[in-house]
Amino acid sequence: MRLLLINLFLFISILSYTQPKGLSYFLVQAKDNSPLINKTKDANELVSINIKQIKSRLTKPQINLEANLLFAPIISHDNGNNKFQFVSDGNVTNYTGYDLAFSNGGQYQAFASITQPLLNRNRYKAYSQKAEISTKININTINLTIHELEQVISYQYIICLRYKKQKEINNELINSLKEPVEIMQKLVENAIYQQTDLILLNIELKNYQILLKKYTSQYTNSLADLQILCGINDTSINDIKNIQLKIKNNTILNSEFLAKYTLDSLNILAEQNVFNQKYKPKLNLFANIGMNAIYQPSFNRLGALAGVNFKLNIFDGNQKKIQNDKTIIKIKTLEFEKQNFINRYNINKTKYLIQIESIKQRVDIINTQILQYKNLIKQYKIKLSQGQASIMDIKLLIRDLSSKKQELINLQTEKQILINNYNYWNF
Repeated sequence: MRLLLINLFLFISILSYTQPKGLSYFLVQAKDNSPLINKTKDANELVSINIKQIKSRLTKPQINLEANLLFAPIISHDNGNNKFQFVSDGNVTNYTGYDLAFSNGGQYQAFASITQPLLNRNRYKAYSQKAEISTKININTINLTIHELEQVISYQYIICLRYKKQKEINNELINSLKEPVEIMQKLVENAIYQQTDLILLNIELKNYQILLKKYTSQYTNSLADLQILCGINDTSINDIKNIQLKIKNNTILNSEFLAKYTLDSLNILAEQNVFNQKYKPKLNLFANIGMNAIYQPSFNRLGALAGVNFKLNIFDGNQKKIQNDKTIIKIKTLEFEKQNFINRYNINKTKYLIQIESIKQRVDIINTQILQYKNLIKQYKIKLSQGQASIMDIKLLIRDLSSKKQELINLQTEKQILINNYNYWNF
């Protein structure tokens, strides 16, 4: 029973090792391992923390314990006597030390104070609105980053698929050549064909085997590049699944690209609103309780005070108007960039759709040609077994078939790249 479980575990391990990976696997890995996405998520958390900090500063009271101790000793010379006074009683006329009007004998403070900001509701609302827009901008940045990754990863995935298909085609051609070589070997032994004919076929077979090694190396390298892009540290991946990208529906009305321009405009206006808060009146209520004395402290100097602090900006050199002018220019620049993007958006989508349609037509033609080549090769194999086929004709037919299949792969790859580019813009 234990041996059976071990074998089952090994079978599952081997199966998972050899299981081909799809595009979705690489996209998920790229998203999870993206430093920019993780950094932007952290930035959103910081926005949330910052707005809490601002709310606390604008609406919560500040309570402090304060203590100050200042000594200003003097040497009194009254009545011809020199007398050191650690704390002056203020009744001396002839002395050495700081002027009593300046020092008052010292300062002795120990109290608890509280300051409560008032009239900050609109100020907090302005900061809160800006934080909300910043959060939406970060979410939009994450969405655009994911979309950028989808395009880049999909492109690299398509390149990997091209080399994989080229490998498979070369394998097919090698296998299709092995049969004529075996037939030719027997016909040469029976003196129906010459040894040179067999050598020609073997040379052609070797050429395709060399190409197979080339495409295998290119596939391995491109797959490694794909893993690097996705931040994958897994050398066990050796196969990928085939994909057929589809053209996405038109999304211009809800485009994430356009949402970026809208959010940037709102953010500029929110910054202007925050700036304008400095021109709103500021009112603080403050109070303290404790000891506050300028002569030697005693309990009869314990007390309390309360008051208000009011501030309103009257003039600062027209800074508000200057800031408003800057905001208008920024909005104007964004609007121009947005219109420029819409123009590029429409041109690129139309261009890619025309190219995709053109490739579809060429693919249909090449598929028909490939079928014709395959039928010809079948007929030539029959003639070869009968000793009636030209070796050069067979060689050229296989080479032409190889060329057509490579052309088909390149067109299919180009079509997938164009669809990938179209879908990138149509977001």
